[in-house]
Amino acid sequence: MLHSVIIPCYKSNQTIRKVVELTMEQFRVMDRGDVEFVLVDDCSPDGGATVRALRGLVDDYSNVRVVELAKNAGQHNAVMAGLNFARGDIMIAMDDDMQTHPSQLPKILDTLDEGYDIVYGYYPSKKHSKFRNFGSYVNYMTVRILLKKPKELKTSSFWAIRRFVRDYAIQYTNAFTHLQGVFLRITRNIGSVPVEHFEREVGKSNYTLKKLLQLWSNIMGFSIVPLHMATVLGYFFSGLGLIGALAVIIRKIVRPVTALGWPSMMAAICFFSGLILLFLGLTGEYVGRIFLGQSNNPQFVVRQIDENGRPPYLIGSDGACFERKDN
Repeated sequence: MLHSVIIPCYKSNQTIRKVVELTMEQFRVMDRGDVEFVLVDDCSPDGGATVRALRGLVDDYSNVRVVELAKNAGQHNAVMAGLNFARGDIMIAMDDDMQTHPSQLPKILDTLDEGYDIVYGYYPSKKHSKFRNFGSYVNYMTVRILLKKPKELKTSSFWAIRRFVRDYAIQYTNAFTHLQGVFLRITRNIGSVPVEHFEREVGKSNYTLKKLLQLWSNIMGFSIVPLHMATVLGYFFSGLGLIGALAVIIRKIVRPVTALGWPSMMAAICFFSGLILLFLGLTGEYVGRIFLGQSNNPQFVVRQIDENGRPPYLIGSDGACFERKDN
């Protein structure tokens, strides 16, 4: 059985070799079959240091394949690129910073053997900053509400899936990828197992507030619950406005000298105008994403693929691979 380990790489020249070699050693200890690595360079802005480190691994190991992206696509799209080029019967996603540690692989794979289609490793105790943990909690609650994720299911970027899940997942080609949304569309036979979260060995998280918000907003591509919420709130505030109007009329009849308040009227106008603009913007997000999807905005762009023992592959305009011939 072949296992494919997919690792999105972003400024990871100091850690990626250790991740790959420790994972190889862990597979030798587990004796679970063969393993290949699909390392995706997400256009790291480090002067080519990450690409050189990845090509060094290609030179040293015949089971390492490197996918070089021409522009930054984000972690989830980079993983999707890796899934497209993986050949294994089981696909495993890991991070490049040693926080998803190879020593935890037996827990995930043993749980997958129980018959699950997907198994997530989750962290009872995270080594993230308070800001990152808060972002993860918001994402967890949003996915639960919008995607109807089971309450007991806990997730992370450390997971294993079966090949048929990959085969369906790569059919999703929209640029706004949210992997939990993709997987929950395919199967609900999903397990999770607690794993240890290790300290980041080098540097700090590359997720900024902007990137976290962009990832969070991708959930909208997998749910129309926000549009339903807009409808429900529309009914609610319409009814509230009608009740308020009746209250004002009755009060005026009972006490004709009652003066209507200009400040309260302006506050109401501002509130409801803001509410209308909010949901117009929400609707615009859906329409904009439909437009970008119809315009074939690419999920990722592959510059070339490096493999041991053969020239780097280039990707043609039709998506086909061909060997580079140097002049």
